[in-house]
Amino acid sequence: MALTKKASTGKKAIAKKVAKKSAAKKAAVKKTTAKTAAPKKTATPHAPKPADRGRDPAQLIDARIEELGDWRGKTLAQVRKLIHQADPQVVETWKWRGVPVWEHDGILCTGETYKDYVKLTFAKGAALEDPKRLFNASLEGNARRAIDIRQDDKVDEVALKALIRAAAALNAAKPAKRR
Repeated sequence: MALTKKASTGKKAIAKKVAKKSAAKKAAVKKTTAKTAAPKKTATPHAPKPADRGRDPAQLIDARIEELGDWRGKTLAQVRKLIHQADPQVVETWKWRGVPVWEHDGILCTGETYKDYVKLTFAKGAALEDPKRLFNASLEGNARRAIDIRQDDKVDEVALKALIRAAAALNAAKPAKRR
């Protein structure tokens, strides 16, 4: 009987040790998680790259144009010039990990570069008149419209400037809601 009692006591002791270790592990995990948990994000989840923070957006756009070094860079430079001609008060920004954005009372358009085309996405493009039918992409949505410019495409400068002016007027009439 003594053997059975000793064995039983030994099992209880082991069970207590295991329970203590388990509780200690849980507490350590909880502490570590609390220390390493990411802070609550209040900004956009697509924050600028750390290397881009604090740099002038115009310089970042210049660098992107130079970095491309081909027809896409020339096209981006051309549309940038047209945007500034159409709306001299436009503000250049750099968002979503490397996308040039032109704003006036809200986003007018973005200038994304891909392998086969340069895309100008108008944030409120669906609400804009497009008599020259420049919009040729993102036509199915309720808000955005885009223009994909391919290597051999000629940009209708007059029509693009008219779209920029219309987007600026729309933003001025209906300011974007602040979050």
